[in-house]
Amino acid sequence: MATTTTSLNDLLPSIIQEALFVASEQSIMRGLVKNYTLGPAQGKTINVPIYPQVTAATLTEGTAIEIGSSAYSNVSTNTATLTIGEVGLGTHISDLARIASASNVVADVGRLFGEAIARKIDLDLTARFAEFTTNVVGTANILAISANITASDIFKAVAKLRSAGVPSTDLACVLHPAVAYDLKANLTNTYANPNAGTIQNTAMLSGYVGTIAGVPVYETSNINNNGTAGDFVGGLFHRDALGFGLMKDVSIEVMRSPLMRGDELVASALYATGVVYEGYGVAMSFDSTVL
Repeated sequence: MATTTTSLNDLLPSIIQEALFVASEQSIMRGLVKNYTLGPAQGKTINVPIYPQVTAATLTEGTAIEIGSSAYSNVSTNTATLTIGEVGLGTHISDLARIASASNVVADVGRLFGEAIARKIDLDLTARFAEFTTNVVGTANILAISANITASDIFKAVAKLRSAGVPSTDLACVLHPAVAYDLKANLTNTYANPNAGTIQNTAMLSGYVGTIAGVPVYETSNINNNGTAGDFVGGLFHRDALGFGLMKDVSIEVMRSPLMRGDELVASALYATGVVYEGYGVAMSFDSTVL
């Protein structure tokens, strides 16, 4: 009697489910920015209208608003364009590896693919921080970063946004862990503050910064340096500053390869990232003392 094993085609739904779950859980940036969806047959660009800030004026009873007066505004919009692109990866799983493996191939492949695409999404979004050119805290020249972050820099970034009329809700700060280390060191007097407050105690006990100036601070290693080790551009931004456009979430295809005695797996996703309201973000360019 012939011995048969479960094929990857049978396992594919579970692999995709695992990949989607991991991609969603591992990506912090996707939940911090404005999300858009592009359906089939709608092209591959998302055009987001950007409305200017208008000013109201004092009116005189019984007097018409005249064209050209301070009370009359010509509302014209700019457009932010998000262009869909494709990302993905592939692998080969041999029959011998699949059958002999003591681990759960379904969970392993799904997790690996999900983590890879989640990292790519975050890297694409965090790369946009360098495009916040109106507001910069730290070293102005992001190609020659020398400043080290302190708690006051968070307050400074928030002040820049609020001075520009950016809503105080839905703000977030995202830093590389090596830069966040310096922030924690500043908060805790190099981890030895005998008179620590709530934020300092949280940083000492849990290793997380928590919330500063009303803004939650997140850490992710998915921020590339600027070409110099230890130099990173993080961001403090409103949700509307960046956009993530999704056409197709993570999908996985499998093809049997008889000559290779195994299966070829390819994971891919179709999405776009871009700056929507540039003035709603602050580039946080700092050098780390630990890298």
